[in-house]
Amino acid sequence: QVQLAESGGGLVQPGGSLRLSCAASGFTFSSYIMSWYRQAPGKERELVASISNTGSSTNYVDSVKGRFTLSRDNAKNTVYLQMNNLKSQDTAMYYCNTRDLWSGIDYWGEGTRVIVSS
Repeated sequence: QVQLAESGGGLVQPGGSLRLSCAASGFTFSSYIMSWYRQAPGKERELVASISNTGSSTNYVDSVKGRFTLSRDNAKNTVYLQMNNLKSQDTAMYYCNTRDLWSGIDYWGEGTRVIVSS
């Protein structure tokens, strides 16, 4: 079955960096768009970034453009979110996601928590 396992979250000071990883299994990773979402306390889950199946195309929410970089390694079935110049507003639970375009089913990992605080 589809499994997504996030890692790399933690506590970081404003201006710092973290790299999140999402290890995928149970599906043909190289055929799927991968995304990162986040959900801050009391807020709705929002799409942070997406990457095409080949990695040639990425999209970011405006608030992270120029600070976050999404990449993937199809040989390792892993997607990475490099987060630089972190701000307190980036504090959230970060979730890895993929969608089966045939069934419309969304798959989620359990999330990794990012806290940006001094």
